[in-house]
Amino acid sequence: MKKSILSIILLIFLSAILGACSSEKSASSKDITMVWYPNESGNDLKGARDEIGKIIEEATGRKVEHKLTTDYAVAIEAIANGNAELAFMGAQGYIEAKNKSKDVEPVVVPSGASGTLDDAVYYSWLAVRAGDAEKYKTNGEFSIDNIADSKFSFVSNSSTSGFKVPSTDIVAHFSQQDQWKDLTPEDLMEGGKFFKEVMYGDSHQGSAVNLLSKRADVAAFCDTCVGNYIEIADGDKNRTGAVYRVKEDAEEPFNTLPGEEFTLISVTPVLNAPFVANLSSLSKEDLEKIQEGFTSDEVANNEKIFVPEESEQAGLFKKTDKEKFVITDDAWFDPIRELSK
Repeated sequence: MKKSILSIILLIFLSAILGACSSEKSASSKDITMVWYPNESGNDLKGARDEIGKIIEEATGRKVEHKLTTDYAVAIEAIANGNAELAFMGAQGYIEAKNKSKDVEPVVVPSGASGTLDDAVYYSWLAVRAGDAEKYKTNGEFSIDNIADSKFSFVSNSSTSGFKVPSTDIVAHFSQQDQWKDLTPEDLMEGGKFFKEVMYGDSHQGSAVNLLSKRADVAAFCDTCVGNYIEIADGDKNRTGAVYRVKEDAEEPFNTLPGEEFTLISVTPVLNAPFVANLSSLSKEDLEKIQEGFTSDEVANNEKIFVPEESEQAGLFKKTDKEKFVITDDAWFDPIRELSK
């Protein structure tokens, strides 16, 4: 009888071990889902997405499935709840996902031209149509003084450069005036208090189109997300007063706006966007393999990932000097967290 009981216990124990091993094998062999923001979900960036997927597949031996979105919230929720193993998202989106799940961690971020985190920034723009630019000057200099009571376009309230940074800048500027001393970012989220009307483009491209199609008077969007569709027409890149023009052969959603121009009235540097992982659905071992693959010299020199500056090819990142992927940690994003305090 005792022998029979011991045999049963041993069988249960072995079954548990085999079951755990089978579960672990299943988890480590299943496809990796990579979720993308609306900004990077367009057909023009399919080649770049596929190349990123190829790097992940080579590093892990697992197939990558790309989940495209039309809404920031969908992408943030997917990575936070573990329905996606990996995501490419802005710093604000990462922070929101991290707040939802402690398992969300940064994988890598693209460096600056120095090849380090020291200049790992892109730019948040406030832009107006070039023909209206003179209305947004104070004492001969471009200023945001006259954006109150305008029709304004943000990207999404989960966008770093398309909401968090510009709304913080606007509140900091106008709260110095008695009329707006109690202004908050929440007051900017809908029309009727500060802006006449507020709309959301749902992507940086969409916000820029809101401006150029005259639905909005002023729009917030970033340089990198619209860079494939525009060219500098006058002034210096990423400087207040610069004028940009939509390329003649621009793809959707700019294909109906060739030659349209806009002027920058405010430019603010923003921390580069990270690739992030959910470690409840991606193993630490796979994370380390992915980081090793992303930070390799081979990837840094891959022109499908880091597109040469002079190239007409659409891509996620431009190569002007020593750009590459670098590993960072959660604390690096604290300056964006501070904007919410």
